[in-house]
Amino acid sequence: MNADVTRVETYESLDALDALEALIERRRTSLLVHPDRAIDPGLVDRLCALAMWAPNHKRTWPWRFAVVTGGARATLGEAFANDQLAAGITDAAKLAKTRGKFRRAPVVVVVAAAPGDTDECTGENRDAVSAGIQNMLLGATAAGLASFWSSPPVRHGSRALAACALPPDATIVGLVYLGWPAGEVKVPARPQPAILRTR
Repeated sequence: MNADVTRVETYESLDALDALEALIERRRTSLLVHPDRAIDPGLVDRLCALAMWAPNHKRTWPWRFAVVTGGARATLGEAFANDQLAAGITDAAKLAKTRGKFRRAPVVVVVAAAPGDTDECTGENRDAVSAGIQNMLLGATAAGLASFWSSPPVRHGSRALAACALPPDATIVGLVYLGWPAGEVKVPARPQPAILRTR
């Protein structure tokens, strides 16, 4: 056999990969949801549990979750708006948007990361939480839910963290809106990956 020939592994079945690929390609960022149609809390708990299967260097288990529903959504909006004011943001339209935005979906999961012992570990914790959020989004898609990953108005706001009963040293990585779909969003065009191969 020619030693320069690279062996390529083949597989009899790629059914599992095909199914995963279809799920990933079906996921959409969407807030076209029924704002008051309830979601079973057990389903939300399952999605949070999926997040914790993401890779986590040193097994620091940095994921922190706060599930916000009902009137607590308005409380969260007010807390974030007050954190924005404390940070010097005084634009009235922006503050009004913050106060009302969390009522757009029946469930908002505030996903935060615990700090690490070093700056590098803190960064890796946030990476792990971000990977976990993708697990949540894929799980939501598999369950028939629409989902939307949003950046928080303030990542370290003391009022928002307190409103969610999250530790004061946590970093809010994302806000995950969940709801039953009320419409479909347009499929965006995706560029092909830029893949460089070296031998």
